[in-house]
Amino acid sequence: MSEPRPPAAEPTPHVVVPAGTTAGAAIRDAGLPGKGPDAVGVVRDVDGRLRDLAWTPAADAQVEPVAANSDDGRAVIRHSAAHVLAQAVQQQFPEAKLGIGPPVRDGFYYDFDVARPFTPEDLAALEKRMKQIVKSSQRFSRRVLDSVDAARTELKDEPFKLELVDLKSDVDTDEVMEVGGGELTVYDNLDPRSGEQVWGDLCRGPHVPTTKHIPAFKLMRVAAAYWRGSEQNPQLQRIYGTAWESQEAQDAYLERLAEAERRDHRKLGAELDLFSFPEELGSGLPVFHPKGGIVRREMEKYSRQRHEESGYEFVNTPHISKAGLFHTSGHLPYYAETMFPPLSFEGEDYYLKAMNCPMHHLIFRSRGRSYRELPLRLFEFGAVYRYEKSGVVHGLTRARGFTMDDSHIYCTPEQTPAELRSLLRFVLDLLADYGLSDFYLELSTRGDGDKFIGSDEEWAEATETLRQAALDSGLELVPDPGGAAYYGPKISVQAKDAIGRSWQMSTIQVDFNHPKRFELAYTAADGSRKQPVVLHRALFGSIERFFGVLTEHYAGAFPAWLAPVQVVGIPIADEHADHLQQVAKALRARGIRVEVDTSDDRMQKKIRNHTTQKVPFLLLAGGKDVEAGAVSFRFRDGTQVNGVPVDRAVDVVADWVERRENASPTAESVRVDA
Repeated sequence: MSEPRPPAAEPTPHVVVPAGTTAGAAIRDAGLPGKGPDAVGVVRDVDGRLRDLAWTPAADAQVEPVAANSDDGRAVIRHSAAHVLAQAVQQQFPEAKLGIGPPVRDGFYYDFDVARPFTPEDLAALEKRMKQIVKSSQRFSRRVLDSVDAARTELKDEPFKLELVDLKSDVDTDEVMEVGGGELTVYDNLDPRSGEQVWGDLCRGPHVPTTKHIPAFKLMRVAAAYWRGSEQNPQLQRIYGTAWESQEAQDAYLERLAEAERRDHRKLGAELDLFSFPEELGSGLPVFHPKGGIVRREMEKYSRQRHEESGYEFVNTPHISKAGLFHTSGHLPYYAETMFPPLSFEGEDYYLKAMNCPMHHLIFRSRGRSYRELPLRLFEFGAVYRYEKSGVVHGLTRARGFTMDDSHIYCTPEQTPAELRSLLRFVLDLLADYGLSDFYLELSTRGDGDKFIGSDEEWAEATETLRQAALDSGLELVPDPGGAAYYGPKISVQAKDAIGRSWQMSTIQVDFNHPKRFELAYTAADGSRKQPVVLHRALFGSIERFFGVLTEHYAGAFPAWLAPVQVVGIPIADEHADHLQQVAKALRARGIRVEVDTSDDRMQKKIRNHTTQKVPFLLLAGGKDVEAGAVSFRFRDGTQVNGVPVDRAVDVVADWVERRENASPTAESVRVDA
């Protein structure tokens, strides 16, 4: 999952920086803004390198202005904010040693070696000091160090920076490139009046001209982090922050975070009594409560119906297998680190299955197959277990035990292109039925290294087949180099939720390798034995993950057809309860999940309780309703429709559910007139 981005600035025309002139002077002469969200803070040269506005080329140079509200502009603001944070930390904690402080998506961080962990009070004090630094308008000034020895002398009190310098003198690494590129450079923060150095950091830059060009920032949280990401190294304190081109942009981002927190499926799961994660079971192993079980059942029920209509055949496979099966498939050793350790008994190693495909291949291979049976579409709600690291486990969206809605389609090479197009259409249509409709596709291709199996020719053919199917869909296609599974390329369907976040949903993979490893074959029309193509497809990814995504997409207010309780009857007084029990009986006859609240709570409290529980239809009844044989509708948004005849009310609810409407019913959208 990823956060949505604010719109980037419109592209600006190129500017020529005359020899001996600063880029900043050329930008000003061109009349481009120096303040505001679209202010130009850096430029990009013809080689694509970002340059400070203080950069002075030796010859005339054409540059592209980079606005603050572009992705690169924000990254530079955030990198500069990281320097301000580091300066504030070393002023507040003089003994602090510096790690690294890069910009990251939507923010920045900086790592520090300090005597004790930072507290919330420390963050507040550091943010206050940062505001003072920003207000002082210190100037960022680039300085090239003469040599590695000069760098060692200057940085003698910074052990982690010295380590980066030593690495640079031995070999180029991504980490070292972050602190110098082709040369070792320091960025000094200079006092605007005296020009004297206030603070400095080993860094390749670029930076905004002055600290005043950091319009909005906020420190967010503290976490522990190992130096250079290795547990063999010291543990540092990492401070995360965010910074933006304007206070308005930052406020919008913080509101998105707040809304995401309100929608957090873990929080809603507890509040709505849907699921939990008992400590006794272990991390990443959820249990579904009765209400969550209903939502899950309805999700699976509709998916099963659609698969049956589309010619899928249902299979079932065990949770555990001998190790040899996963050696044949290649998951051992290629996937071993994400599988639970083996269980040993009767002289054999057994593994909890992390995927269903090897067992589906055994079903295909169990007897002879004719070309007339193809494409053969096998489908399973298959439970799998993956050893996700503790820091990665996240509620239902990244669990250790989950159920994949897994399909494997066996087809001839000639059938593959059409099957892929049909499969992608089926996936998109079914996701849309659950209320997701904003999609783009990601094409994950083979990368370098020895983790990929199969010939270059097979990979090229599979990749091109997938690419063409993706293009035929008309959706945006984003490349993901190196992101393929070890046995074949894949398309991932990325879906945006109600607040614009992207979630990876369905995956479709083309596989020439497993058929070879499992010696899969079918009899062709000419009597020869041929190898099928296997298409791997997980539509939801997993039932659990999709449950979590839908919970956040709908903020727990599930569509009526998925809601665990679809209707609650609320009598105004005890004597009106029998009337609502008869209404409930009529609704149950139409398959509606309905309850009547006969508790001792007052009517208004009952309405609040069930609205908080996000029940889509509340039916109220008082004396007039009983006399008229009617009920009054109350909806989640607080709107109400009074005096609806019971028969009509039952039809309205049943029709709404049967149509699988994904919107929440309201007085405006529900037609109660016959």
